Amino acid sequence: MNSSDKQPIKARDSARSRTPHSEKFLDFISSGWAPADNAAEIETSPAASYAANRRFAVGAAFIGNLILIEAGASTVRSNDTEYRYRPHSAFAHLTGWGSATVPDSVLAIDSRGSAPKSILFFRETAGRTSEEFFANAAIGEFWVGPRPGLADVKKLLDIETRSLSDLERFIDGEPTIDLNEPDLAEFLAEMRFVKDDYEIGQMREAVAATVAGFDDIVDALPKAMATARGERVVEAAFFGAARLAGNDLGYETIAAAGDHACTLHWIQNDGDVRDGDLILVDAGVEVDSLYTADLTRTLPVNGKFSEAQRTVYEAVLEAADAVFAIAKPGIKFRDLHAEAMKVIAAKTAQWGLLPVTAEESLKADNQYHRRWMVHGTSHWLGLDVHDCAAARRELYLDIELKPGMIFTIEPGLYFHRDDLLAPAEFRGIGVRIEDDVLVTENGVENLSAALPRTIGDIESWISNRWMVS
Repeated sequence: MNSSDKQPIKARDSARSRTPHSEKFLDFISSGWAPADNAAEIETSPAASYAANRRFAVGAAFIGNLILIEAGASTVRSNDTEYRYRPHSAFAHLTGWGSATVPDSVLAIDSRGSAPKSILFFRETAGRTSEEFFANAAIGEFWVGPRPGLADVKKLLDIETRSLSDLERFIDGEPTIDLNEPDLAEFLAEMRFVKDDYEIGQMREAVAATVAGFDDIVDALPKAMATARGERVVEAAFFGAARLAGNDLGYETIAAAGDHACTLHWIQNDGDVRDGDLILVDAGVEVDSLYTADLTRTLPVNGKFSEAQRTVYEAVLEAADAVFAIAKPGIKFRDLHAEAMKVIAAKTAQWGLLPVTAEESLKADNQYHRRWMVHGTSHWLGLDVHDCAAARRELYLDIELKPGMIFTIEPGLYFHRDDLLAPAEFRGIGVRIEDDVLVTENGVENLSAALPRTIGDIESWISNRWMVS
């Protein structure tokens, strides 16, 4: 055995370093750099004024408190590698800082005085005269890229900025409240039910980018059919679109071909994509502001639905359309799901799957039809794919729709391959149709209307994409 193999793990890890530390090298590497970009070239973000209004609302709701909202630290993936950084959604909502957020930043909302005051603490650039610049693999500019200065971020976000090193001195032992405080977490989540104009604009961008990404999915289907583990061809096609158009995926893409579509959160994506099957793709682009879309389409792999696939698909589409028909201000959020379930119960009863009538199945102590759709029909959408999740449960479900709210409509039907209660021709078919909608003054706007959703439109879309390619 080589002697180096006997070293403790910690020693072997430190032995990787080959960074020079001599004074001559430090002087040399610190010199000969062009001046940093001038903060005057930075424009104030369009999110800044909206974020200021949100911070004021938080301060007004928690008078007499010092509130700390942490962006969060980087997350280790394995050993000394990390996941791509994403700040906490509450931090992004209250600062307007998105994918460019510096890890470990902290927003302080000081509501102890006559008016709330906000300060953003973060680890500003150390400059190139610091050893950190080249020697610190975790935060050094040479390793992970430059960090902005205090003046840069102050102008970008229109907020007072201070060095993160000043945070403890600023707190000075005073009691604080943070996201672990249930009342604060609830308040911040419930603020996000109704989106402002900036948020609605960002959601439109996220949805448009996601719709474009589905074109790439359709283009990839022939290769997916010809490749082992073809689900990953589909997954990769959308990931490329998401990275080009935005910051990242809003969540792990579900690319579920055949019976995999019946596993609701299938993200292993290691199955084959076979001619004659359907593929259910649930995917969303997260734009740089961190708002995400969430769309699902179930596509015939060869471009044409079979009769059995058509029957199931049309039932799901009818359920979705029933929800669209009633969605408007004043309707309770829970009523959306109830409306979809009326169709699902009726269809499963019509097919002879229920031991009782559709009306009996809809009763709370029966729910037999839910065997084939166990998930909810809608969830809130925004900075998180399941937005407002920390809101009070009774409010989440019973809140009345108001203009500016954004949520999904996504009924489905899932017939597992080994489901002996399902018709033989349905087994192995899973269908979900998901759209993102904005509540307007009189109803809802389907933000994802550009993505084909009827059988005829889907077949024509696939055919046209393949002809062009």
